[in-house]
Amino acid sequence: MLLDTASMYFRAFFGVPEIKAPDGTPVNAVRGLLDFISRLVDDYRPTDLVCCWDNDWRPEWRVDLLPSYKAHRVVEEVAGSPDVEEVPDPLGVQVPIIREVLEAFGICVLGADGYEADDVIGTLATGAGQPVDVVTGDRDLFQLVDDEADVRVLYIARGVGNHERVTNDWVRAKYGVDARQYADFATLRGDASDGLPGVAGVGDKTAASLLGRHGDMAGIRAAALDPDSGMGPGPRAKLAAAADYLEVAPRVVAVARDIDLDRSRTSLPTTPRDPERLAALAEKWALGSPVERLTAVLAR
Repeated sequence: MLLDTASMYFRAFFGVPEIKAPDGTPVNAVRGLLDFISRLVDDYRPTDLVCCWDNDWRPEWRVDLLPSYKAHRVVEEVAGSPDVEEVPDPLGVQVPIIREVLEAFGICVLGADGYEADDVIGTLATGAGQPVDVVTGDRDLFQLVDDEADVRVLYIARGVGNHERVTNDWVRAKYGVDARQYADFATLRGDASDGLPGVAGVGDKTAASLLGRHGDMAGIRAAALDPDSGMGPGPRAKLAAAADYLEVAPRVVAVARDIDLDRSRTSLPTTPRDPERLAALAEKWALGSPVERLTAVLAR
């Protein structure tokens, strides 16, 4: 089970009522994330669990290809380091607490410098040699769904307690494309939340139609340049106008699958690795109930 950790703690922050530790620090995102993990582990009993981390939420190599990538979320540019993302102050102070608690539990937290959590997830999901559940509220990761390799997404857009199990049939029913085509579909359609402009005038239906007829982005671009391809003048003109974008965007949208990662610590613990530290954190941050619940679930 691979957790898109930031996606989950953002949802916990906005979905769980404000709760404060004795010193006044908000801890609703910490408590909510722990309860999300408890529920998922209890329901699915994974052998391995990784909290995948954004070491760089806006990698420079993606920005170099497409400067608009997540640009609207930047609050401060930092030379030589990841830019500072717009995060509500009451959530930002909780992220280090989340790291400490997960480490005290012995739950694997894994990131890679210069890469997003999506890339860590993509790498761990590819060639895993076992069934994989990816937990996220991010549609971009639908590109990883692979029925043959037994990789699916547990999509939490409607909440962890009301998540959807995304398979290839689910993606096809929703978008009219196969999961392997989803990255190209997203590239064509665009995604304002990630600063992807897409191809002007191409929405879901046109993107799905183009992929259904031509297979993938390479096939679509080749058809657009071929006067005998049968592509209509409207789509052909739109694709031509977006040629520069289409040259780079597929590499931005596609998750990395070949990062060098340490896979040696992914086993789900049955007992906390550092119970004394965990107890101290639970007391300091008023995390008693969620820590007790997760400890009990791990021991089953």
